Amino acid sequence: MSDGFERFPDRNVVAMRVNGELKDLATTLETTDVAEPVTIDSEDGLNILRHSAAHVLAQAVQKVNPDAKLGIGPPVTDGFYYDFDVAESFTPEDLKALQKEMERIIKQGQRFVRRVVTDEEAQAELGNEPYKIELIGLKGGAENGGDNESVEVGAGELTIYDNVDPKTGETVWKDLCRGPHLPSTRLIGNGFALMRVAAAYWRGSEKNKQLQRIYGTAWPTKDELRAYQTRLEEAAKRDHRKLGAEMDLFSFPDEIGSGLPVFHPKGGIIRQEMENYSRKRHTESGYSFVNTPHITKGDLFMTSGHLQWYADGMFPPMHLDEVCDEHGHVTRQGADYYLKPMNCPFHNLIFRSRGRSYRELPLRLFEFGSVYRYEKSGTLQGLTRVRGMTQDDAHIYATPDQVKSELTSTLEFVLGLLKDYGLDDFYLELSTRDPESEKFVGSPEMWDDATETLRQVAVESGLELVPDPGGAAFYGPKISVQARDAIGRTWQMSTIQLDFNLPERFDLEYTAADGTKQRPVMIHRALFGSIERFFGVLLEHYAGSFPVWLAPEQVVGIPVAEEYAEYLEEIFDRLRARGVRAYVDHSDDRMPKKIRTHTKAKIPFQLIAGEDDRVAGAVSFRFRDGSQLNGVPVDEAIAKIVDAIETHAQVNTAWQD
Repeated sequence: MSDGFERFPDRNVVAMRVNGELKDLATTLETTDVAEPVTIDSEDGLNILRHSAAHVLAQAVQKVNPDAKLGIGPPVTDGFYYDFDVAESFTPEDLKALQKEMERIIKQGQRFVRRVVTDEEAQAELGNEPYKIELIGLKGGAENGGDNESVEVGAGELTIYDNVDPKTGETVWKDLCRGPHLPSTRLIGNGFALMRVAAAYWRGSEKNKQLQRIYGTAWPTKDELRAYQTRLEEAAKRDHRKLGAEMDLFSFPDEIGSGLPVFHPKGGIIRQEMENYSRKRHTESGYSFVNTPHITKGDLFMTSGHLQWYADGMFPPMHLDEVCDEHGHVTRQGADYYLKPMNCPFHNLIFRSRGRSYRELPLRLFEFGSVYRYEKSGTLQGLTRVRGMTQDDAHIYATPDQVKSELTSTLEFVLGLLKDYGLDDFYLELSTRDPESEKFVGSPEMWDDATETLRQVAVESGLELVPDPGGAAFYGPKISVQARDAIGRTWQMSTIQLDFNLPERFDLEYTAADGTKQRPVMIHRALFGSIERFFGVLLEHYAGSFPVWLAPEQVVGIPVAEEYAEYLEEIFDRLRARGVRAYVDHSDDRMPKKIRTHTKAKIPFQLIAGEDDRVAGAVSFRFRDGSQLNGVPVDEAIAKIVDAIETHAQVNTAWQD
């Protein structure tokens, strides 16, 4: 027998996968065990590093504040957090003190030691930690919990991790945890930082107490930490909420409510251009446009299953149409109406409104449909997580033998359209059924066939395909398009979802070539996800400097003196006649201030005219980056501007001859 330290002497190895399960390096190995190393820079290694950092944070908090009660401390994307029940909120000064205490713990080189305990032993040891006691009571049920309970307890044995002083062997701190963990706290010291404090409800429920959540980040090296902090700084500059206010694009008035944005005139122009181009491309690709109402009777969502599966994400019902007599007795029953969270049930009613023939298939229904979802207030985030949104929603009804070709053409359409908006770095995720779950519709064979078809379509696209086992909804597998933006962040964009559930629930049929009634295959396809979210993604991707076709103001004229304004207006009349959004700045500001103002507004083209330009029948260009082109003939200038719009060009600097 041996352990992981003997098997893997490389110091970059921080854990191991034994017979498929993640284990600490201190785990004893049998000769028959199959063990694989887990390095600190791997996905599993990073999660272990960050989870261990969360434990050190919790230890530091209880060292500074012994009365603090522990919640949950999982790894998350690029970092970790830990929730605490404390009498007073943490301050920025508290974070500095906690970081210093963490550094002290890290330098000690404390060992993480796993210990199996019974429920009774854990309850006795952690009797003063009420949140841990609650998790012990959950145990197996925590595996499917909604707020990372599974990092603490699960369906297997219960374990506590002791933080042990390497010099004395004394246990200096302990926490309920499933592990695994780093061999030593020293491995955290290469690159960690505490980031911020937020409020969070215990186990994600607004019915529970609000705790204090401290976020941190941890990386294998200081260089990686610095690179991450630089990315954060760049992301802060690009924050769509900040840019939206600076550029006067949208706002969230308190009078309307959380998560319900209004678009201002400039934002409305961008949105209109986004939608108009999408409509054009959908028309060219054979989609039929439909429109459906914002509310419906609840019976529709009973048929679709949304009230059974999704009620928590829906706004409460409005009880309407009830009639009472003068004595208050009900003479006509009312009905519950709901704001719609999805468009698909409505599209199914359109399909079912008359008999359908196989000759009509594939039938592609498309709608910019407004939907409303009751997102928890703590999850709302600018335009990327809202309560009222407009989905670019399509539902495709096809015969079984059309499915693969339709999926292929749909994926090509999605990728092509996203590229037209300026995103071009993609990979795909294939979400499949959880084989351990019984919550799915359709036979396993049907799922296997559908999953294989999606896999073939994804592979044939030539893009990287990342498996997402267990990530499918109960009604069918899906492909999702993941797009990387200008600073390398990943956004989930389009989804292409097969549905075995709704055609059955709505009894959808078409007449096949042999005269029999057959069930169509249904494909859900949301390209942007929502207009609001895609708007936010593009705003951050371009840092507000939109391609010319999307820019709310495309050209501004700046006369060197007022006497040249009339000359510019003649040119701008020609631009406006070509559909260009252009205006001349007639303000009393001096020319340098006008240039600064319009550069800050990120207008693609500033056309400047003085005496030399007027005499030559020309204009001078100034671009976003401050570069210039002088003495460009008017006809050529107009042609260049119109071409930049028509080709969806991104123009930030002077054209090269």
